[in-house]
Amino acid sequence: MAGAFGPESHPDLMEDIQSTLATISRLQRERIQLVGKASVRRGRITAVVNADGVLVDLKFGRDIEDLEYADLARAVLEAVQEATADVGRKSRELMAPLEEQRSRLPKLSDLVPGMPDLRSQLPTPERAPVTKPAIQEIFGDEAGAKSEMTYDNVEVVDQRDAREPGVTDSGW
Repeated sequence: MAGAFGPESHPDLMEDIQSTLATISRLQRERIQLVGKASVRRGRITAVVNADGVLVDLKFGRDIEDLEYADLARAVLEAVQEATADVGRKSRELMAPLEEQRSRLPKLSDLVPGMPDLRSQLPTPERAPVTKPAIQEIFGDEAGAKSEMTYDNVEVVDQRDAREPGVTDSGW
């Protein structure tokens, strides 16, 4: 019978599948040990992320106080993004043998007559943006429509001149 599937038609298939599963298990254990590291601003800021891209360590070096707050925030973000890219590269390198091993396994369409090649139909995953989201993306369109914050159930107090004595006056 053409296209019959059984142990006699693919004698090494179960061995190949078991070998692939063992490789996946080993690589998963190795992957969780991966870390990504990046230093920016001449080593002033160093970020370390785990295999999932979660920040696990952040160190500030000498002369960090020379950076303005905005520069410091950008540098921390840059260091974390570079560390995440580093661990992503290491993860892809680690998984390369698995991809090669999987490519040797027969496709479902090779085993079942008339079955389409499902691998070719898988959508390509899109990368998440690494830019700061707009306020509408964080709080929704309603927040973006209002340019200033408003509060309900508040009492309006007259503004007073900062030179007038008050609770912060040193005479208290």
